[in-house]
Amino acid sequence: MFHPKCRLLCLEIMALILTGIVMVASSSYLWATMKYDDPYHFIVRQLLFAGIGFLTMALTSRLSLDFIRKHHRLWLMLSFVSLILVLIPGIGIARNGSRSWFGIGSFSVQPSEFFKLACIFSVSDILAQKQRIQKLKDFIVPLGIPLLGFGLILLQPDFGSGLVMVCSVVVIILAAGAPFKYFFRIGILAAVGLAGLILAAPYRLARITAFLNPWSDPLGSGFQIIQSYYAIAPGGLLGVGLNQSMQKHFYLPEPQTDFIFAICAEELGWIGASLIILVYLLLVVECLRAALRCQDLFHCYVVIGITSLFTIQVLINLGVVVGLFPVTGITLPFLSYGGSSLIMMMASFGFIMSAIKSS
Repeated sequence: MFHPKCRLLCLEIMALILTGIVMVASSSYLWATMKYDDPYHFIVRQLLFAGIGFLTMALTSRLSLDFIRKHHRLWLMLSFVSLILVLIPGIGIARNGSRSWFGIGSFSVQPSEFFKLACIFSVSDILAQKQRIQKLKDFIVPLGIPLLGFGLILLQPDFGSGLVMVCSVVVIILAAGAPFKYFFRIGILAAVGLAGLILAAPYRLARITAFLNPWSDPLGSGFQIIQSYYAIAPGGLLGVGLNQSMQKHFYLPEPQTDFIFAICAEELGWIGASLIILVYLLLVVECLRAALRCQDLFHCYVVIGITSLFTIQVLINLGVVVGLFPVTGITLPFLSYGGSSLIMMMASFGFIMSAIKSS
């Protein structure tokens, strides 16, 4: 089904997805029983998402990136419209204080996931036409697109997804040869802006406080981080055993989503967690090799953008789980439960496979 050049990439992706399916099944059945009176609720849906994602990845791997390049403006426009529509009560669905989803029957779709990919295509096309960025004015459009989307995503609010998207675009711009001195200046302004956003939202400030000292509010903003520590600590070298986690017994909230790696570390131990990280690393290396082999600048920037989007998301999620970053709500690609994130990430890697075939 996939091109021979893509076999290693496909094997690494499938290894992570299968690990995710096993860990979602292990970590979710108690929560599924309590919330839905069905211990298989999450795993059945995750299997469905993985199946759809596999078909989507097979489809996008056959689509020419040149065809996508011709129609990326339409995709970007529709993505912007969806980010606006999801904010309207009655159209967008609110969960845990965020209005970030469209409801389709018993399932939901997160439009920000589609916008991330549309943003990468549009910025890659702009940079490929410019060849190289040398002046500050050349930053306006490539940075303006993600920043406009970031503003709409903040209204949901979903700070983590917006931050990952903007950072991935910055990586593409740097890869296009932009002088780093410009980003130093922009970075100062961005730091001031981020500080303002954190101070403007009490829940963001609470997350920063919990990050610095989770025990200052152990039953509130610091609860998830502390419970993550309690999951990782007893794992030891070999783990407590598959399906033997104690933290999934209603200590760690929604363990099948953002903090699934904590359950992996508890049940599989240091060795199992390290092997998962190793597969992530091998996947990133394979993608970077694919980018270096691309003969078309647009293809190269798309591969770099998707790889950076994936890598930043992995680093932030793992950093949150071990207490290096504040809680952001970002899922762990291929492992965490979730339809939109899994399907869109698999579709994204299908585009990388398309670039590999044409190289």
